[in-house]
Amino acid sequence: MKKIKYYYNANTLRYEKLETPLRVKLLRVFGFIAAALVTAALISYVAFQFIGSPKEKILEQQNKALRDNYNELEDELRSVQQQMRELEKRDNDVYRAIFEANPIPDSARAKELEDKLEIAKVERIKDYQLVSSIANTLNDLNSRIAAQKKSYEEVEELVKNKEQLLSHTPAIQPVSNKDLNRIASGFGYRIDPVYKTTKFHAGLDFSAPQGTPIYATADGTVTTAGSTGNGYGNHVIINHGYGYETLYGHMVRVKSKNGQVVKRGEVIGWVGSTGKSTGPHCHYEVHKNGEKIDPIYFFYNDLTPEQFDLLLKKAAASNQSFD
Repeated sequence: MKKIKYYYNANTLRYEKLETPLRVKLLRVFGFIAAALVTAALISYVAFQFIGSPKEKILEQQNKALRDNYNELEDELRSVQQQMRELEKRDNDVYRAIFEANPIPDSARAKELEDKLEIAKVERIKDYQLVSSIANTLNDLNSRIAAQKKSYEEVEELVKNKEQLLSHTPAIQPVSNKDLNRIASGFGYRIDPVYKTTKFHAGLDFSAPQGTPIYATADGTVTTAGSTGNGYGNHVIINHGYGYETLYGHMVRVKSKNGQVVKRGEVIGWVGSTGKSTGPHCHYEVHKNGEKIDPIYFFYNDLTPEQFDLLLKKAAASNQSFD
């Protein structure tokens, strides 16, 4: 039963029933609602700030799982990248080196790998950035794998052409030299026989009687046959391909002709003393990609290791050249 309140009215000197105006009732209701809302807001703020909602806890657990998965993927990617680098290094330093092919620069395979994100940084980046980072790394690996596959296809072709490459690489002495006593002057600085000054000697001089056969040291095509007034007298130049070229100077007579295809061991002329020469001999040069290199390292087909060591000592002797 609702209690009825009375108050003493001093004006009328009697007790009268207490009635609350509607305006006051409304103000009380609004005050209560406002206080409740403020209290609820404070409680919610404290709860979300320090305790966290169930949804936030679920998201936090998901984010942690994503970071853990990213770290595992990063470790696996690092391992794959290391294996990829080893394959590329082996390709450049072993496979392509065997066939004297130029190594493939990194710029041709892919751009340089960016430094990996530190764990502390990973923890601060967004999920889509994690995915983007992994995607970029995988794209880089795919690019390198594609380039490496192409390189191995090239190496496979080199393997198929290895026999042809070997046959076109200088590998024997240009004159018969079984007793190894025909090396008269080696590669390097020697005394010029005419001017008596020290001059660079770009080949080997093989002393031999006039008319001794001179042999092509590898398969190739004759590009010069005869005298061109350059001091070599009657001489032959053979282009072997693969960057190799050989020169045979001071012949008494040339057998080969320009454009002729010759085989290793084929007679291309005979020893003489034409041009700038002080005696019958064969001046022999080996060029690789236009650079004159020491021919002494291209006699592996007809010398044992012991014979090569002896020939190396004879060629290294400081003496006067024949031309």
